[in-house]
Amino acid sequence: MKPRLTLVTIGVDDLERSLKFYRDGLGLKTEGIVGTNFEHGAVAFFELQAGLKLAIWPRKSIAHDSGLPPGGPSATEFALGHNVSSKAEVDAVMEQAGRAGAVIVKPAHETFWGGYAGYFQDPDQHLWEIAWNPHWVVPE
Repeated sequence: MKPRLTLVTIGVDDLERSLKFYRDGLGLKTEGIVGTNFEHGAVAFFELQAGLKLAIWPRKSIAHDSGLPPGGPSATEFALGHNVSSKAEVDAVMEQAGRAGAVIVKPAHETFWGGYAGYFQDPDQHLWEIAWNPHWVVPE
């Protein structure tokens, strides 16, 4: 397998609510909800960076498509990392997420590894880490 990630799909309970959070609250670009003409097809895609998209898809649709029983959310299964160029940018994104309705789990702070980071949860309890790492260059 070549190490290539092109789509991250997260399960949501309320597609419209999640669309508003990511599009209106965080300002991510999207064409909105598509696939409504198919049973279990309604989904929204967001451009993250060249070659990478975020999809929000109802949990019940993921369960149907995969054949697995639906499960409840677990915030500690994985975290989505969003690295930025400065401490000030961490603070700005955390503030924007809070205004959009995110739950601030851990406010931005100096980290043990020399960076600066905070955590928030989206309306479906998905965990996002917003971080500045002094050892990484973030392409703009």
